[in-house]
Amino acid sequence: MNSDIACSCAKEEKTILTKDSYMAAVTKNVIVMALYFSINYINGSLVHTFFRHEIFSENPRYVLFIHMVINDMIQLTIAMVMHVTSYIFYTINVSLCCFLLMIAVFTTLNMPLNLASMAVERYIAICNPLRHVQICTVRRTYIIIGLIWLMGAIPILPDLFYLLATQPMQFFNSRIICGRDTLFYDPYLIEKKNISHMVYLSFVWLILVYTYFRVTFAARAAGSDARKARNTILLHGVQLLLCIFTYIGPLLEGLLVLRFPAFALDLKFMNYIFVHILPRFISPIVYGLRDQMFHKYLKRHLLCNVQKGGIQGKIQPF
Repeated sequence: MNSDIACSCAKEEKTILTKDSYMAAVTKNVIVMALYFSINYINGSLVHTFFRHEIFSENPRYVLFIHMVINDMIQLTIAMVMHVTSYIFYTINVSLCCFLLMIAVFTTLNMPLNLASMAVERYIAICNPLRHVQICTVRRTYIIIGLIWLMGAIPILPDLFYLLATQPMQFFNSRIICGRDTLFYDPYLIEKKNISHMVYLSFVWLILVYTYFRVTFAARAAGSDARKARNTILLHGVQLLLCIFTYIGPLLEGLLVLRFPAFALDLKFMNYIFVHILPRFISPIVYGLRDQMFHKYLKRHLLCNVQKGGIQGKIQPF
Protein backbone atom coordinates (compact mmCIF):
# COMPACT_ATOMS: atom_id res chain seq x y z
CA MET A 1 0.00 0.00 0.00
CA ASN A 2 2.80 2.40 0.92
CA SER A 3 4.58 1.75 -2.38
CA ASP A 4 1.37 2.46 -4.29
CA ILE A 5 0.89 5.73 -2.42
CA ALA A 6 4.53 6.67 -3.01
CA CYS A 7 4.17 5.90 -6.70
CA SER A 8 0.99 7.96 -6.86
CA CYS A 9 2.70 10.87 -5.13
CA ALA A 10 5.64 10.64 -7.53
CA LYS A 11 3.29 10.74 -10.51
CA GLU A 12 1.47 13.69 -8.97
CA GLU A 13 4.72 15.58 -8.40
CA LYS A 14 5.87 14.89 -11.95
CA THR A 15 2.55 16.09 -13.35
CA ILE A 16 2.61 19.28 -11.34
CA LEU A 17 6.20 20.02 -12.39
CA THR A 18 5.45 19.56 -16.10
CA LYS A 19 2.92 22.33 -16.54
CA ASP A 20 1.94 24.51 -19.46
CA SER A 21 3.19 28.06 -19.62
CA TYR A 22 0.74 30.74 -18.51
CA MET A 23 -0.18 31.75 -22.08
CA ALA A 24 -0.51 28.13 -23.22
CA ALA A 25 -2.77 27.32 -20.27
CA VAL A 26 -4.97 30.37 -20.91
CA THR A 27 -5.19 29.61 -24.65
CA LYS A 28 -6.15 25.99 -24.11
CA ASN A 29 -8.80 26.83 -21.53
CA VAL A 30 -10.25 29.58 -23.72
CA ILE A 31 -10.53 27.07 -26.59
CA VAL A 32 -12.21 24.53 -24.30
CA MET A 33 -14.67 27.08 -22.91
CA ALA A 34 -15.50 28.43 -26.38
CA LEU A 35 -16.19 24.93 -27.71
CA TYR A 36 -18.15 24.05 -24.57
CA PHE A 37 -20.51 27.03 -24.80
CA SER A 38 -20.90 26.68 -28.58
CA ILE A 39 -21.83 22.99 -28.44
CA ASN A 40 -24.07 23.37 -25.40
CA TYR A 41 -25.82 26.35 -26.99
CA ILE A 42 -26.70 24.17 -29.99
CA ASN A 43 -27.69 21.23 -27.80
CA GLY A 44 -29.66 23.55 -25.52
CA SER A 45 -31.58 24.78 -28.58
CA LEU A 46 -32.37 21.17 -29.48
CA VAL A 47 -33.62 20.48 -25.94
CA HIS A 48 -35.74 23.66 -25.97
CA THR A 49 -37.22 22.73 -29.34
CA PHE A 50 -38.03 19.22 -28.10
CA PHE A 51 -39.87 20.29 -24.96
CA ARG A 52 -41.67 23.17 -26.64
CA HIS A 53 -43.38 20.99 -29.25
CA GLU A 54 -45.45 18.03 -28.10
CA ILE A 55 -45.03 16.24 -31.43
CA PHE A 56 -41.49 15.25 -30.40
CA SER A 57 -42.29 14.04 -26.88
CA GLU A 58 -44.84 11.60 -28.36
CA ASN A 59 -42.27 9.97 -30.65
CA PRO A 60 -39.91 7.35 -29.10
CA ARG A 61 -37.28 8.15 -31.70
CA TYR A 62 -37.00 11.77 -30.55
CA VAL A 63 -37.25 10.82 -26.87
CA LEU A 64 -34.15 8.64 -27.25
CA PHE A 65 -32.44 11.38 -29.23
CA ILE A 66 -33.07 14.11 -26.67
CA HIS A 67 -31.88 11.77 -23.91
CA MET A 68 -28.60 11.40 -25.80
CA VAL A 69 -28.33 15.19 -26.20
CA ILE A 70 -28.91 15.78 -22.47
CA ASN A 71 -26.45 13.00 -21.69
CA ASP A 72 -23.89 14.71 -23.97
CA MET A 73 -24.46 18.04 -22.22
CA ILE A 74 -23.86 16.47 -18.81
CA GLN A 75 -20.76 14.63 -20.00
CA LEU A 76 -19.36 17.74 -21.67
CA THR A 77 -19.97 19.80 -18.52
CA ILE A 78 -18.17 17.27 -16.30
CA ALA A 79 -15.27 17.02 -18.77
CA MET A 80 -14.96 20.81 -18.91
CA VAL A 81 -15.07 21.17 -15.10
CA MET A 82 -12.40 18.49 -14.62
CA HIS A 83 -10.20 20.05 -17.32
CA VAL A 84 -10.39 23.60 -15.96
CA THR A 85 -9.95 22.56 -12.32
CA SER A 86 -6.89 20.53 -13.29
CA TYR A 87 -5.27 23.78 -14.44
CA ILE A 88 -6.46 25.88 -11.49
CA PHE A 89 -6.02 23.49 -8.56
CA TYR A 90 -4.08 20.55 -10.10
CA THR A 91 -5.43 18.29 -7.35
CA ILE A 92 -8.94 18.11 -5.90
CA ASN A 93 -10.66 16.45 -2.97
CA VAL A 94 -10.99 12.68 -3.38
CA SER A 95 -14.70 12.69 -2.51
CA LEU A 96 -15.38 15.36 -5.14
CA CYS A 97 -13.28 13.41 -7.63
CA CYS A 98 -15.37 10.28 -6.93
CA PHE A 99 -18.57 12.22 -7.58
CA LEU A 100 -17.32 13.70 -10.87
CA LEU A 101 -15.91 10.38 -12.08
CA MET A 102 -19.12 8.52 -11.32
CA ILE A 103 -21.15 10.92 -13.46
CA ALA A 104 -18.48 10.89 -16.18
CA VAL A 105 -18.50 7.08 -16.36
CA PHE A 106 -22.30 6.90 -16.33
CA THR A 107 -22.64 9.33 -19.23
CA THR A 108 -19.75 7.79 -21.17
CA LEU A 109 -21.29 4.31 -21.09
CA ASN A 110 -24.79 5.68 -21.68
CA MET A 111 -23.94 7.00 -25.14
CA PRO A 112 -23.16 3.69 -26.93
CA LEU A 113 -26.12 2.01 -25.21
CA ASN A 114 -28.37 4.86 -26.33
CA LEU A 115 -27.05 4.50 -29.89
CA ALA A 116 -27.91 0.80 -29.83
CA SER A 117 -31.45 1.58 -28.63
CA MET A 118 -31.93 4.14 -31.40
CA ALA A 119 -30.67 1.67 -34.01
CA VAL A 120 -33.13 -0.99 -32.79
CA GLU A 121 -35.98 1.54 -32.93
CA ARG A 122 -35.12 2.39 -36.56
CA TYR A 123 -34.85 -1.33 -37.39
CA ILE A 124 -38.33 -2.02 -35.99
CA ALA A 125 -39.78 1.02 -37.79
CA ILE A 126 -38.47 -0.15 -41.18
CA CYS A 127 -38.52 -3.94 -40.95
CA ASN A 128 -41.66 -4.33 -38.83
CA PRO A 129 -43.68 -1.15 -39.42
CA LEU A 130 -47.08 -2.66 -38.63
CA ARG A 131 -46.02 -3.43 -35.04
CA HIS A 132 -43.82 -0.38 -34.49
CA VAL A 133 -46.53 1.60 -32.71
CA GLN A 134 -47.28 -1.31 -30.34
CA ILE A 135 -43.63 -2.19 -29.63
CA CYS A 136 -42.01 1.25 -29.47
CA THR A 137 -44.19 3.20 -27.08
CA VAL A 138 -43.11 6.30 -25.15
CA ARG A 139 -43.60 4.48 -21.83
CA ARG A 140 -41.32 1.64 -22.90
CA THR A 141 -38.82 4.17 -24.18
CA TYR A 142 -38.51 5.74 -20.73
CA ILE A 143 -38.08 2.24 -19.26
CA ILE A 144 -35.25 1.66 -21.75
CA ILE A 145 -33.64 4.94 -20.68
CA GLY A 146 -33.81 3.78 -17.05
CA LEU A 147 -32.15 0.49 -18.03
CA ILE A 148 -29.46 2.41 -19.91
CA TRP A 149 -28.54 4.32 -16.74
CA LEU A 150 -28.63 1.10 -14.71
CA MET A 151 -26.29 -0.67 -17.15
CA GLY A 152 -24.03 2.39 -17.17
CA ALA A 153 -23.76 2.21 -13.38
CA ILE A 154 -22.94 -1.51 -13.16
CA PRO A 155 -19.23 -1.30 -14.18
CA ILE A 156 -18.28 1.59 -11.84
CA LEU A 157 -20.29 0.91 -8.66
CA PRO A 158 -18.17 -2.13 -7.63
CA ASP A 159 -15.08 0.07 -7.95
CA LEU A 160 -16.57 2.59 -5.54
CA PHE A 161 -17.57 -0.13 -3.05
CA TYR A 162 -14.06 -1.61 -3.28
CA LEU A 163 -12.55 1.80 -2.56
CA LEU A 164 -14.86 2.34 0.43
CA ALA A 165 -13.95 -1.09 1.81
CA THR A 166 -10.18 -0.84 1.40
CA GLN A 167 -9.35 2.81 2.07
CA PRO A 168 -9.48 4.66 5.44
CA MET A 169 -11.86 7.60 5.79
CA GLN A 170 -9.02 10.13 5.81
CA PHE A 171 -8.20 9.06 2.26
CA PHE A 172 -11.48 10.61 1.07
CA ASN A 173 -10.50 13.91 2.69
CA SER A 174 -7.12 13.99 0.93
CA ARG A 175 -6.38 15.48 -2.49
CA ILE A 176 -5.57 13.70 -5.73
CA ILE A 177 -5.06 14.31 -9.44
CA CYS A 178 -8.54 13.36 -10.59
CA GLY A 179 -8.57 10.46 -13.02
CA ARG A 180 -10.13 7.01 -13.05
CA ASP A 181 -6.82 5.15 -13.12
CA THR A 182 -5.30 7.37 -10.42
CA LEU A 183 -8.28 6.93 -8.11
CA PHE A 184 -9.10 3.29 -8.86
CA TYR A 185 -5.46 2.28 -9.34
CA ASP A 186 -5.75 -1.34 -8.25
CA PRO A 187 -4.67 -3.61 -11.17
CA TYR A 188 -7.79 -5.75 -10.69
CA LEU A 189 -10.05 -2.71 -11.10
CA ILE A 190 -8.17 -1.54 -14.19
CA GLU A 191 -8.45 -4.98 -15.77
CA LYS A 192 -12.15 -5.16 -14.91
CA LYS A 193 -12.66 -1.75 -16.50
CA ASN A 194 -10.98 -2.83 -19.74
CA ILE A 195 -13.02 -6.04 -19.93
CA SER A 196 -16.32 -4.25 -19.25
CA HIS A 197 -15.57 -1.70 -21.97
CA MET A 198 -14.83 -4.47 -24.46
CA VAL A 199 -18.07 -6.27 -23.58
CA TYR A 200 -20.20 -3.12 -23.87
CA LEU A 201 -18.69 -1.98 -27.15
CA SER A 202 -18.83 -5.45 -28.69
CA PHE A 203 -22.50 -5.72 -27.73
CA VAL A 204 -23.30 -2.35 -29.30
CA TRP A 205 -21.29 -3.11 -32.45
CA LEU A 206 -23.21 -6.35 -32.97
CA ILE A 207 -26.50 -4.50 -32.68
CA LEU A 208 -25.44 -1.75 -35.08
CA VAL A 209 -24.06 -4.17 -37.67
CA TYR A 210 -27.15 -6.42 -37.50
CA THR A 211 -29.64 -3.55 -37.75
CA TYR A 212 -27.65 -1.84 -40.52
CA PHE A 213 -27.64 -4.87 -42.80
CA ARG A 214 -31.27 -5.73 -42.08
CA VAL A 215 -32.32 -2.17 -42.91
CA THR A 216 -30.05 -2.20 -45.98
CA PHE A 217 -31.83 -5.28 -47.32
CA ALA A 218 -35.16 -3.63 -46.60
CA ALA A 219 -34.05 -0.47 -48.41
CA ARG A 220 -33.75 -2.36 -51.70
CA ALA A 221 -37.48 -3.00 -51.75
CA ALA A 222 -38.63 0.11 -49.90
CA GLY A 223 -38.53 3.84 -50.44
CA SER A 224 -36.42 6.70 -49.17
CA ASP A 225 -37.43 6.16 -45.51
CA ALA A 226 -35.49 2.91 -45.36
CA ARG A 227 -32.47 4.49 -47.01
CA LYS A 228 -32.58 7.37 -44.54
CA ALA A 229 -32.79 4.89 -41.65
CA ARG A 230 -29.80 2.99 -43.07
CA ASN A 231 -27.78 6.21 -43.31
CA THR A 232 -28.79 7.17 -39.78
CA ILE A 233 -27.59 3.84 -38.42
CA LEU A 234 -24.36 4.32 -40.37
CA LEU A 235 -23.91 7.68 -38.65
CA HIS A 236 -24.55 5.93 -35.34
CA GLY A 237 -21.59 3.74 -36.26
CA VAL A 238 -19.48 6.86 -36.77
CA GLN A 239 -20.57 8.10 -33.35
CA LEU A 240 -19.62 4.76 -31.86
CA LEU A 241 -16.18 4.98 -33.47
CA LEU A 242 -15.74 8.31 -31.73
CA CYS A 243 -16.90 6.67 -28.49
CA ILE A 244 -14.11 4.12 -28.88
CA PHE A 245 -11.58 6.95 -28.67
CA THR A 246 -12.69 7.36 -25.06
CA TYR A 247 -11.21 3.94 -24.32
CA ILE A 248 -8.24 3.81 -26.69
CA GLY A 249 -7.39 7.52 -26.37
CA PRO A 250 -5.20 7.12 -23.27
CA LEU A 251 -3.30 4.26 -24.95
CA LEU A 252 -2.69 6.27 -28.13
CA GLU A 253 -1.71 9.28 -26.06
CA GLY A 254 0.83 7.20 -24.12
CA LEU A 255 2.36 5.82 -27.33
CA LEU A 256 2.60 9.26 -28.91
CA VAL A 257 4.11 10.75 -25.77
CA LEU A 258 6.80 8.08 -25.83
CA ARG A 259 7.52 8.92 -29.47
CA PHE A 260 7.30 12.73 -29.08
CA PRO A 261 8.02 13.50 -25.40
CA ALA A 262 8.60 17.20 -26.11
CA PHE A 263 4.95 17.59 -27.13
CA ALA A 264 3.46 15.64 -24.21
CA LEU A 265 1.23 18.47 -22.97
CA ASP A 266 0.00 19.35 -26.46
CA LEU A 267 -0.76 15.68 -27.21
CA LYS A 268 -2.70 15.41 -23.97
CA PHE A 269 -4.75 18.47 -24.92
CA MET A 270 -5.44 17.18 -28.45
CA ASN A 271 -6.51 13.84 -27.01
CA TYR A 272 -8.92 15.68 -24.70
CA ILE A 273 -10.43 17.62 -27.63
CA PHE A 274 -10.90 14.54 -29.84
CA VAL A 275 -12.22 12.31 -27.05
CA HIS A 276 -14.44 14.62 -24.99
CA ILE A 277 -15.33 17.61 -27.17
CA LEU A 278 -15.63 16.80 -30.87
CA PRO A 279 -17.94 13.74 -30.53
CA ARG A 280 -20.54 16.08 -29.02
CA PHE A 281 -20.80 17.82 -32.43
CA ILE A 282 -22.22 14.71 -34.11
CA SER A 283 -25.66 14.57 -32.45
CA PRO A 284 -26.77 18.05 -33.61
CA ILE A 285 -25.64 17.18 -37.16
CA VAL A 286 -27.45 13.84 -37.27
CA TYR A 287 -30.81 15.13 -36.05
CA GLY A 288 -30.67 18.91 -35.84
CA LEU A 289 -29.65 19.27 -39.49
CA ARG A 290 -30.47 15.97 -41.25
CA ASP A 291 -33.89 15.30 -39.76
CA GLN A 292 -36.38 17.39 -41.72
CA MET A 293 -38.97 17.74 -38.96
CA PHE A 294 -36.50 18.67 -36.25
CA HIS A 295 -34.66 20.99 -38.63
CA LYS A 296 -37.88 22.84 -39.44
CA TYR A 297 -38.79 23.48 -35.80
CA LEU A 298 -35.20 24.24 -34.81
CA LYS A 299 -34.86 26.76 -37.63
CA ARG A 300 -38.11 28.40 -36.53
CA HIS A 301 -36.81 28.61 -32.95
CA LEU A 302 -33.48 30.14 -34.00
CA LEU A 303 -35.17 32.67 -36.33
CA CYS A 304 -37.46 33.74 -33.50
CA ASN A 305 -34.45 34.35 -31.28
CA VAL A 306 -32.73 36.39 -33.98
CA GLN A 307 -35.85 38.48 -34.55
CA LYS A 308 -36.31 39.09 -30.83
CA GLY A 309 -32.69 40.10 -30.56
CA GLY A 310 -33.11 42.54 -33.45
CA ILE A 311 -36.21 44.11 -31.90
CA GLN A 312 -34.52 44.50 -28.52
CA GLY A 313 -31.50 46.01 -30.26
CA LYS A 314 -33.72 48.66 -31.88
CA ILE A 315 -35.54 49.44 -28.65
CA GLN A 316 -32.36 49.62 -26.60
CA PRO A 317 -29.65 51.01 -28.93
CA PHE A 318 -27.29 51.71 -26.07
